[in-house]
Amino acid sequence: MAWFTSNRNFRNETKKKKKKQLISSNPHLVLVLLVLSLYLLPICVLGGKRQQQQQQRKLRFSSSTGDFKILQVADMHYADGKSTPCLDVLPGQVRGCSDLNTSAFIHRMILAEKPNLIVFTGDNIFGFDATDAAKSLEAAFEPAMSSNIPWAAVLGNHDQESTLSREGVMKHVVGLKNTLSQVNPSETHIIDGFGNYNLEVGGVKGSSFENKSVLNLYFLDSGDYSTVPSITGYGWIKASQQFWFQLTSAKLQREYQNKPLPQRAPAPGLAYFHIPLPEFASFDSSNFTGEKQEGISSATVNSGFFTTMVEAGDVKAVFTGHDHLNDFCGELTGIKLCYAGGFGYHAYGKAGWSRRARVVVASLEKTERGDWGAVKSIKTWKRLDDQHLTAIDVQVLWSKSSSGHRRKKQIPGA
Repeated sequence: MAWFTSNRNFRNETKKKKKKQLISSNPHLVLVLLVLSLYLLPICVLGGKRQQQQQQRKLRFSSSTGDFKILQVADMHYADGKSTPCLDVLPGQVRGCSDLNTSAFIHRMILAEKPNLIVFTGDNIFGFDATDAAKSLEAAFEPAMSSNIPWAAVLGNHDQESTLSREGVMKHVVGLKNTLSQVNPSETHIIDGFGNYNLEVGGVKGSSFENKSVLNLYFLDSGDYSTVPSITGYGWIKASQQFWFQLTSAKLQREYQNKPLPQRAPAPGLAYFHIPLPEFASFDSSNFTGEKQEGISSATVNSGFFTTMVEAGDVKAVFTGHDHLNDFCGELTGIKLCYAGGFGYHAYGKAGWSRRARVVVASLEKTERGDWGAVKSIKTWKRLDDQHLTAIDVQVLWSKSSSGHRRKKQIPGA
């Protein structure tokens, strides 16, 4: 062994001497190494900056209120801005009404609600009427980008009908300012669609839950139209996406229920995608909160994603768009299924029925130590794009102490 170590040291020293001789006898090599070092330095610096930006953009609950608020914007149907007319508005609203009314509504909602995250749930642009997809996307998301509030988006069935493919649209979205959107999970190489990812919302900084994700957000691409010749209609969430969801949910649950500070139940999860599941058709006027004014335009096949979520056990509510005249929430097997209601002015609607947005707020409980702990409740309401941004249909989606209950009322002072 001593001989081996001595011999290895001798070889290493010999290699070092040869390397020094090579460099000293070749001035061009010295120049190349110098250029490489100067080239690699900014890469390291940039990598550090990116990591720092990601840490700064980490989603967390408010240390002052113990809340995390999400604004859902569904079906903007943005096209070419000022030249794009509004659809289904009152005669007195037609003149001068355009995509800019959609942008103004987002700005009003941001100022009124001051959300921690904005989620766009598809049909962000209406491809058939968008001359340039990239420009339309940038204009549609401009209110979120200029607000410096983190935002995330999924695709609908109309986003890819302009000058960018479905993949191209999602790649453009992830390059925009302040977005947390992802094309697909980095660790998954084979998955259907574009825009499947999850975001973790950490506990209050400095609390005992600081290093745990206390609220988990799942985003999925529900597709556009069926690509199976024997099946007509809209797309659906495929088996590969469900497998990714199962693995991600199981991983997050393990982390939450393991040390330090192991929890007995999983952290609550919320799911966002565009096309409603067939299970949205399970409700009538007696068992939901909100309005149902049109049929449920789900896929003609049931891919089983609702059952997959029930089996996973952590998703408490699902939020979709697609059917603009529906804005209800109903509970099925412990999961609330919710529409946001139509938001965009170039989207079909109903004259006299205000465009609207959905707000979701998760609230933390206080621990015995007096700091902020786990999520104790999740509630929701909608705001109308009227003179007062009227808030309607306050509803408890989930609470830690019970399965939640439904109620309808105005927000006091709203």
